[in-house]
Amino acid sequence: MDLVIIKYNAGNIQSVLYALERIGVSAVVTDDIEQIQKAGKVIFPGVGEASSAMRYLKEHKLDAVIKDLNQPVLGICLGMQLMCAYSEENDTTCLGIFDEKVRLFKPSADASLKVPQIGWNNIFNLKSKLFEGLPESSYCYFVHGYYASLGDQTIATADYVQPYSAALHKDNYYGVQFHPEKSAQTGEQILKNFLSL
Repeated sequence: MDLVIIKYNAGNIQSVLYALERIGVSAVVTDDIEQIQKAGKVIFPGVGEASSAMRYLKEHKLDAVIKDLNQPVLGICLGMQLMCAYSEENDTTCLGIFDEKVRLFKPSADASLKVPQIGWNNIFNLKSKLFEGLPESSYCYFVHGYYASLGDQTIATADYVQPYSAALHKDNYYGVQFHPEKSAQTGEQILKNFLSL
């Protein structure tokens, strides 16, 4: 199985490669359209800012490629947000694979809830093969100031300031807001589950 990680200007690729290495899997990092289309599975990572990432994807025609993939695709963090319809971050129209909108966390009355959320948080209402073998309320590592709202495509929920989508699924597309590559055994299990879809 050829596993491809999409290379673009907002990919947090090194830590994803290390995590895959830990579970004995190697991946090709590429922005080559043909290689991405032919891959058995595709990971679309992301760290950074939505509008410049979308601009880069469009300039390199990767936006159309991602929307047309038929194999399992996993968006991570910004990757998941870019797969949504729209992001409030610099008023960005995204790929529109998922119906959800991405919004900025509003400051909370609870002073301990700083934005961005950085650190461990639990995920619950797990509804997908992606989470097979994981208990409810498993802990994952999050770093984000924007969140995707809850909706029909939500397959895991997290709560910070308010409940939001920790993971989304539609057809062959999966997205996780947290970083599986930084989420210890839980993250490794999620990556293994994705690879065996």
